[in-house]
Amino acid sequence: MQSITKMPATSTVTPSTDDLDGWVVTEGAPKMKTWVLHTSAAGDMVSGIWECSVGSYHATYTAYEYVVLIEGRIVITPDGGTPVTVEAPDAFVVEPTFKGTWKIEKNVRKHFDFRIK
Repeated sequence: MQSITKMPATSTVTPSTDDLDGWVVTEGAPKMKTWVLHTSAAGDMVSGIWECSVGSYHATYTAYEYVVLIEGRIVITPDGGTPVTVEAPDAFVVEPTFKGTWKIEKNVRKHFDFRIK
């Protein structure tokens, strides 16, 4: 098995334009695109690119996610918690127990890696 995998260019992959499972629009009319660029052989790790326009979602996570924000700004507020503002080129982690609001203030493009429980 190959131990190094070069990610394909997003221009060679058809993105999904469906909202993510567990994400519900709460403000505006944000549109997202998700390019899944790699899934591990075991199926427990997924890497890709995600884009979203301005608006808000209430998100319920079921997987651990590591993010590098390539462009944009988001205010992420856990239910009952303190808002956290992230903007390019910040990196951050979202735990699989997260429930809260993602307010996209500037169009976002991020690289993500998530691990399914």
